[in-house]
Amino acid sequence: MTDILAEFEMNADRIQAVAMSAYMRDQFPFLGIPKPKRAALSKEFLKNAKKTQSLDWGFVFECWERPEREFQYLALSYLGAVKDALSPDDIPKLKRLVVSKSWWDTVDSLDLYIGDIALKHPQVTAIMIEWSTDDNFWLRRIAIDHQLNRKEKTNPDLLAKIIENNLGQSEFFINKAIGWSLREYSKVAPDWVRTFIADHRDQMAPLSIKEGSKYI
Repeated sequence: MTDILAEFEMNADRIQAVAMSAYMRDQFPFLGIPKPKRAALSKEFLKNAKKTQSLDWGFVFECWERPEREFQYLALSYLGAVKDALSPDDIPKLKRLVVSKSWWDTVDSLDLYIGDIALKHPQVTAIMIEWSTDDNFWLRRIAIDHQLNRKEKTNPDLLAKIIENNLGQSEFFINKAIGWSLREYSKVAPDWVRTFIADHRDQMAPLSIKEGSKYI
């Protein structure tokens, strides 16, 4: 595993790093490795990880502790490769990633993995409800959006409860998440979303209404 980390370090580009960091509002330092090159560098590593489905949390946390953002992206790609090995027991570890070095680029990827676990293991629903009222808004964002892409498998009562727990917020990333979740569900249940927005319009941010109404 250390070989891929060294490979990333050897392909650093200081000029690209400045531009990439600026694009992310200078939230994090970068090595300067664009996504296509990262994919090429990690192709064999991820292929082998997918084949073995052996989850090494030590590697994930090592990536997360390194300062440059590409290492967190590598950890996310690795988790995607071994996602079939993820279980409810991994939720506390995934939570640790969510609340550390938090920004939309990592949180929204972790959201997919957590949502996949929750779909396979309904007992995780209770955790999502708990997260929907957490002081950390990134955990609330994951709770709101963890059902994205489920289409007909979406639990509308759960969706409503979690959104209602987050109405009246001024946080952009929460209001965007509410709109995003409603917009996606409107693709299969437009009447439900239309009614929800009508019933809660006075409590919803304009951004949430705009995003949620996009397809209805």
